[in-house]
Amino acid sequence: MHLDVQDLKKFYYRTGLGRVAQRAVRDQLRDLWPNSKGQTVAGYGFAAPLLRPFIGDARRVVALMPGPQGVMHWPAGQDNMSVLCEETIWPLQTGQVDKLVLMHGLETSENPSALLDECFRVLGPGGRVMFVVPNRAGLWARRDVTPFGYGRPYSLTQLEAQLKRHSFTPERHAAVLFTPPSQRKVWLKWANTFEGFGRRVSSYLAGGVLMVEASKQVYAPKKKGLGVDVRAPLRVLEGARPKPVAGRDASPQR
Repeated sequence: MHLDVQDLKKFYYRTGLGRVAQRAVRDQLRDLWPNSKGQTVAGYGFAAPLLRPFIGDARRVVALMPGPQGVMHWPAGQDNMSVLCEETIWPLQTGQVDKLVLMHGLETSENPSALLDECFRVLGPGGRVMFVVPNRAGLWARRDVTPFGYGRPYSLTQLEAQLKRHSFTPERHAAVLFTPPSQRKVWLKWANTFEGFGRRVSSYLAGGVLMVEASKQVYAPKKKGLGVDVRAPLRVLEGARPKPVAGRDASPQR
């Protein structure tokens, strides 16, 4: 079940907790992907809050938003870079994307298997994809006051296993949102402290959100047929006469 784009926009841009979540996930993403110069970067779901730092650095940035969710003009005050699309049919060429981000996309998808296939299609060889999903063991998945309280939460083992089934290679993972999912000012005031401590501990069990990076590895196809080792060249077609064999008459028959 996809949330409405207006509800997502309100949470991330108009609430204190949403701005805390946006900053924590975005900062972690930039730490993992510090360079995107000359690349094509795409986001699916509601990944727009994470994509702004790539504008001006990447060659192209596009925010894909699924039909059941709805679309909004993004980024504000600039030419639009967002597009409404089908969940499993994206208006991107095969192998076009270098970096792909999914947030509020996989856990709310009605057909996650087909969605992962589409992710694999649009990525180029060696391309990277970052999945941002609610942590099954975290507090954020248990509270519906945030968008991470909707859809199917994941454990790290579950998500990596699902990615491997769709030919992705898990590379790295991180956890964010160690802050309690509360709008109370006392918790928001200490949000940076919680995040800093959580990163040092690096316990994905405590984080409210998992970030899993995977790559698309394309291997050379194996040649069909059986290989045959030829120990010596055949000279029959070169005009050479066979040597006589001992015990046999090599003279021509009359």
